[in-house]
Amino acid sequence: MDAGEDQSTGDDVIDISFCGSTPLLWKVSDIKRCRGTGVVGALVGSLARQPRQNVRMGRPLELMQEEALMLKETTSAATSLHTQDCKDEEAARQFEAVLESSYKEQCTLALEDKKRVLRRIMQEKENDTDASGNAVRDRLNALDQAFSFPRSAMAIQLCTARAGFSHCPDESGFLYADWPMPRDERSAIRFRVYRDLRSKGYYLTSAGKFGGDFLVYPGDPLRFHAHYIALCMSMDKLFPLCDVLAIARLGSNVKKTVLLCSPQKPRETGMEESIEEGVVYSSLQWSSIV
Repeated sequence: MDAGEDQSTGDDVIDISFCGSTPLLWKVSDIKRCRGTGVVGALVGSLARQPRQNVRMGRPLELMQEEALMLKETTSAATSLHTQDCKDEEAARQFEAVLESSYKEQCTLALEDKKRVLRRIMQEKENDTDASGNAVRDRLNALDQAFSFPRSAMAIQLCTARAGFSHCPDESGFLYADWPMPRDERSAIRFRVYRDLRSKGYYLTSAGKFGGDFLVYPGDPLRFHAHYIALCMSMDKLFPLCDVLAIARLGSNVKKTVLLCSPQKPRETGMEESIEEGVVYSSLQWSSIV
């Protein structure tokens, strides 16, 4: 394989980083390519020029577990599922040294700022006849020994050029081995529903604030409102009638149809293999009693 082919292969890799077990995309090129495949995600980072607002967000793009799994299965590009490489111990030591140096510098600045405030108070109380000025002077003299700057108040620069969340090799290995395979039946059901709806051309985002699993859009969420609230459940699960009424009423209030999504059990082939069946959908709409 020549150098040009090597470069093409490297450009096709979608880098998924992790914060805990949450998949994140940091590169603009990766975000654009994922959007082209129907993976929406949610921007969760602050903008450098407008950090104190949450109306417009920036990188990274947070993915649902199902979206990251879909990228791994369906995208034509190779998907790199990895955590931050934690083997460079020297880089970790340098990082800790920079933090410690920054903490000492901020301690000095905070102490000088405290002294400046006390000196200003002393000047304001020079003409007072009470003993408050002496008390402030005593506090100023004892400040060098009594002053304490908590580490929780330390300002830390966040470097977003690359994502580095941990220097623990054990944690890195655990996340790499445990993700992205579904870890329980609930995760497997959600992914089967997500994959089936995406194969039908729908776009999906999280529906936590609507009491469901996914919001289902007929097209790109930038152009369409969600039409459905998808609720994933097992075929064998018993669903209380009051819960059915509650979710149906909620869907009616937000002008959306509730979808009960239940994957069918895999069909046994008799050769120690099983074939996945489709997903059964039941729609709920609230209508008043005449």
